[in-house]
Amino acid sequence: MIRKFSLAGLAILAAALLAACGSSSGDTAVSPPSPPPTVSPSPTPAPSDIVTIAAGNPDFSTLVTALQAADLVGALQAEGPFTVFAPTNDAFAALPEGTVESLLLPENQAELVRILTYHVVPAAAPSSALSSGQQVTTLEGSPVTVTIENGVIKINDATVITPDIEAANGIIHVIDAVLIPPQ
Repeated sequence: MIRKFSLAGLAILAAALLAACGSSSGDTAVSPPSPPPTVSPSPTPAPSDIVTIAAGNPDFSTLVTALQAADLVGALQAEGPFTVFAPTNDAFAALPEGTVESLLLPENQAELVRILTYHVVPAAAPSSALSSGQQVTTLEGSPVTVTIENGVIKINDATVITPDIEAANGIIHVIDAVLIPPQ
């Protein structure tokens, strides 16, 4: 008897499930789900040039102002490749009081160009290609010295705080001090 009751219960349950699956607006054909639309992957945009990347980062506003005053923006937007050791605003602020303001004056443009080009290497120099004791010649004409100790990269006395920012025309290494070329 229990077996008959269980079979009757299953029959009622199955009928209820079938009724629940039916449509109240009459019988309609169920079509298989349509395939998802084909989406082409969008190409990864190429990174911007060195100046555009610097201009888009508020930590480089002093550097960008200096590049504009030195009339070097176009040069660093050229094809390259370049490696720029980019001082932050804090690095410029650590210079003696009045130094930045003085360098930005039109009559000091040649000295500003000399300082800024001492931060640029006319080649791609990712951190993986740098070695301790290496001398790297800058656009200014004088070399900078690379020191690597316990994984920390230094360019002269400046520490690389963020290496290998890729740009369309080179690489940016963020540094914590302004490099001063030899006299």
